[in-house]
Amino acid sequence: MLEMALDHGALDFILPATIRTSVTAWLAEDTPSFDVGGFVVGSDLRTATLWGKSSGIVAGIPFFNEVFNQVGCTVEWHVREGSHIQVHAGKTALATVTGPANGLLAGERVALNILARCSGVATASRQLLVNVRSAGFKGTLAGTRKTTPGFRLVEKYGMLVGGADTHRMDLSTMTMLKDNHVWSRGSITDAVKAAKAAGGFSLKIEVEVQSEEQADEAIAAGADIIMLDNFTGAGVKVAARSIKERWAGKKNFLLEVSGGLTADNAESYICNDVDILSTSSIHQGVRTVDFSLKINVGNESGPEVSS
Repeated sequence: MLEMALDHGALDFILPATIRTSVTAWLAEDTPSFDVGGFVVGSDLRTATLWGKSSGIVAGIPFFNEVFNQVGCTVEWHVREGSHIQVHAGKTALATVTGPANGLLAGERVALNILARCSGVATASRQLLVNVRSAGFKGTLAGTRKTTPGFRLVEKYGMLVGGADTHRMDLSTMTMLKDNHVWSRGSITDAVKAAKAAGGFSLKIEVEVQSEEQADEAIAAGADIIMLDNFTGAGVKVAARSIKERWAGKKNFLLEVSGGLTADNAESYICNDVDILSTSSIHQGVRTVDFSLKINVGNESGPEVSS
């Protein structure tokens, strides 16, 4: 069974109030001066149907709602966040948006772009999670910080809806000491000591290593998480077993594997000694889910569906 954040409550409440200012900025980017199209259609009250045109996980509803809230429209959803939609006869009705015609069209592209991207990340996250769980992995699947500048919150939210762990959100939420940090400081031990002195007891420290010897130094120095970076699948299994056996009963730490993990090779890294698989493949270069928004003509409207 896949246990996800969505199983424990609505994710609307996890988002910061800053999504409002982000949405305002995105709308301003799309309409920096006159909206001649909005002038053409006017402000008569209309309804529009949000159509799902490809299968996937629906994610990004709070962002979609906020876009239309800011242009004077309301949204009635026929599916829930995290629902898996199957497209029938080319398209499936997912929501009804009501408001002035110019508002519907002012919010249309911004809202669809957010929903398509966020849903694509959620879909890739869910697919990989299902794959590694089916292969027997009981640990954590996490996305990385290799996100799009200005769009991190949406992409991290998509991971969460899909069931993946968001890993660290930013440089302030966990200290990750990579090769550049170690080279600049002089040694893993000195880097960990400095991080502990500045970060205090509440900030976890992760160290990226390329060998068992480096892992041992990081563990001895007090690192909370050891990342085995760019190991082969076979190499991970040998190193992880050796490290866990050597430090059993002496130090508490987690082992993370990262570097080139994809849907095609993730299963080769799975073993009982690995606690975390982290990858950028669930959010970098993923396919978007296809949506469209069409103003209803006459009595035409999309049927309500459930998922």
